[in-house]
Amino acid sequence: MNSASNQIYPVVWQDNKVLLIDQTRLPGEYSRVAIARSIDMAYAIKTMIVRGAPAIGVASAYGMYLGATEIETNNRQEFLRHLEQVASLLRQTRPTAVNLFWAIARMLKTAYEEIGTVAEIKATLLKTAQQIQSEDLKTCQAIGDYGLTVLPDTPQKLKILTHCNAGSLATAGYGTALGVVRSAWHDGRLARVYADETRPRLQGARLTAWECVQENIPVTVITDSMAAHCMQQKMIDLVVVGADRIAANGDAANKIGTYSLAIAAQAHNIPFYVAAPFSTIDFKLTDGSQIPIEQRDAAEIAEIDHTAICAEGAEFYNPAFDVTPANLITAIITEQGAIKPESLIDHRGIAV
Repeated sequence: MNSASNQIYPVVWQDNKVLLIDQTRLPGEYSRVAIARSIDMAYAIKTMIVRGAPAIGVASAYGMYLGATEIETNNRQEFLRHLEQVASLLRQTRPTAVNLFWAIARMLKTAYEEIGTVAEIKATLLKTAQQIQSEDLKTCQAIGDYGLTVLPDTPQKLKILTHCNAGSLATAGYGTALGVVRSAWHDGRLARVYADETRPRLQGARLTAWECVQENIPVTVITDSMAAHCMQQKMIDLVVVGADRIAANGDAANKIGTYSLAIAAQAHNIPFYVAAPFSTIDFKLTDGSQIPIEQRDAAEIAEIDHTAICAEGAEFYNPAFDVTPANLITAIITEQGAIKPESLIDHRGIAV
């Protein structure tokens, strides 16, 4: 996959199964994993074969449908009970990404509201999963377009810093933060992307850089610890990142390291944007302290490519996400436009 014309779709429904780009093998190997069972989808989400909040939402929707096809009963109530078990299995995979829970809830709602036979419920579930996928792609394209409206107006082309991967690989396609980057590139306003490598899983180095190379977008990979220096040297015009969950007050959870990036951006008077679908906002949470933070295996820090890099006997702390306070965020770019964090609640009733 090396042509700029090739659109990246991490989740594809084909021949009654889901084909996932195996993101654990990029950039060295481009391959897809065929998923035909709900338990395999849960494993793929848990092990980050598929990752990124919107992509997880799409994958979990298809996981719900696959689980539905595994239920061998024509009794409606028995079917729904088993479908709740599938939902429970999928919910346990990644606790921070709200799109996972949103998509599962939408699939369950679809099942309960479909008044037909079990076979008709299953057919409607597949249509709903496909709708979620199609809607996410359109949402990301809209986020990219709205992102153009908030980019700094400078005589020179822009240099944008991003963290982790919020591109096509993390969505149904196009991306959220990288959707803004793509739109800026297509509009002739982008000079270069600076991609934090994003320790410990290196999503920036492995995935964001790979995506940019596919489209011939100039990209420079830096270590996470270089970001503030690059800002100080006037190498960065703005920062745009994704989000896995946003609280009602605008606090945003994203890949670990995002919070420190926001602090550095504020110190250097650089705009800091979060780009995410409106479905990423969890209005049940008043602030970011209520966002559950996933804790991952110590080996992600202790090893690189299965080679130990730390002294035996050392202990490790490995939160996958941190929460950036709303007061550090310039605006949240959604498919409804760029919204100030303090104004999110005013948009709550708008259908998405």
